[in-house]
Amino acid sequence: MEEKVAAIIAALRERYPDALCALHYGKDYELMISVRLSAQCTDARVNQVTPALFARYPTLDAFAEADVAEVEEYVRSCGFFHHKAQDIVAACRMLRDEYGGRVPDTMEQLLRLPGVGRKTANLLLGDLYGKPAVVCDTHCIRIANRLGLACGKEPEKVERQLRAILPPEESSDFCHRIVLFGREVCTARSPHCDRCELRPYCREFSGK
Repeated sequence: MEEKVAAIIAALRERYPDALCALHYGKDYELMISVRLSAQCTDARVNQVTPALFARYPTLDAFAEADVAEVEEYVRSCGFFHHKAQDIVAACRMLRDEYGGRVPDTMEQLLRLPGVGRKTANLLLGDLYGKPAVVCDTHCIRIANRLGLACGKEPEKVERQLRAILPPEESSDFCHRIVLFGREVCTARSPHCDRCELRPYCREFSGK
């Protein structure tokens, strides 16, 4: 398994040298907000929405004091805008009042923030603080199962399995690359197996 994992990591790194988060942000709390907006919404849509949102509320204090109804209008096109706007304002207020105005750097503290689950927390830990992180979104879960790196559809279960086999220093970048790969090649429906570099390692393709 170790050799297989190393080969998959190398192939993904060659295809996507820059393992960057697709969401655009300038400040730590802006990434937190963008990730919350991305739930059941495309990153492309979020990136269309956030410039006006961040211009309207240019500081953490501005978000913490924002009128939720007004925030809703800015994020309406991202879907589930009532809950997302409420979580954004409440989380920013907690950052200001309890965390000294910065996004915390531990899983335990992050999970206290409204709207932040393990997937979001892992992304923040990896991107903001360079900590080992496994972001189990739908792409990661689907492809990990197809490759035989994990078994099951429960995010936390898949996260544990991947943590056991991924080198910690590679885990965050691996997840970013898997998302890109899942959008471009290993799609949920009709994956493009004919141009997939990971075919030699794919349990689903080989039928083994």
